[in-house]
Amino acid sequence: MDSYKISLKKSAEKELRSIPSRDIEKIVEKLKGLAHQPRPHGCEKMEGQERYRLRQGDWRMVYSINDDEKSVIVVKIGNRREVYR
Repeated sequence: MDSYKISLKKSAEKELRSIPSRDIEKIVEKLKGLAHQPRPHGCEKMEGQERYRLRQGDWRMVYSINDDEKSVIVVKIGNRREVYR
């Protein structure tokens, strides 16, 4: 299976930097896993849009997948209370 290219929007990079360091490692591991499996067990397609969400504790990662270009674009990373606003 081909690897997907992972990229983060600038806003997602900024959100990632604001997360406590104890959680960043786990989140980064989940994001790296998207390169090999962009729709892993536990991800959910969001209603009304072509985006998916992935959980890591209280943190959520919202991303879109382009199968033609083999790319995953992380749109938003945040606490579960705030990420869907």
